[in-house]
Amino acid sequence: MEMPRPPLPPFTEESAAQKVRMAEDGWNSRDPGRVSLAYTPDSVWRNRSEFFIGRQAIVDFLTAKWQREQDYRLVKELWAFHDNRIAVRFAYEWSNSGNWFRSYGNENWEFDERGLMRRRIASINDLPIAEEDRLLRWDGAARPADYPSLTELGL
Repeated sequence: MEMPRPPLPPFTEESAAQKVRMAEDGWNSRDPGRVSLAYTPDSVWRNRSEFFIGRQAIVDFLTAKWQREQDYRLVKELWAFHDNRIAVRFAYEWSNSGNWFRSYGNENWEFDERGLMRRRIASINDLPIAEEDRLLRWDGAARPADYPSLTELGL
């Protein structure tokens, strides 16, 4: 049996926001192995038009994603929660061959009793941006605690 990954459901507003920030920090690490441990071994994903199941598929997907999406910076924000489910909205910026993009999206998450995500449904749209229009700029992997949220950035 795997170790629990607090906070555990049922979520409160505070614990749901904490779970969202932990997910953001994990994804900003750009470490596919680390990120995959937040999901059940048989986690079901829909990411844009891709559908897959399981941690190895998550690692494979994220490895390819972060090879393609360089200088990745992500901000997630709690949208809603209920019992073992959380909805988030997010924006991330990335470059590819000198071109910059901001990707906007929404995710629906469902957790098991150990706090592992067993379902992730993501809808994402990409917008080309100029480098000078970037809003997500910080040093290091994790967004600093005092860095503006999506709402504060007007996103």
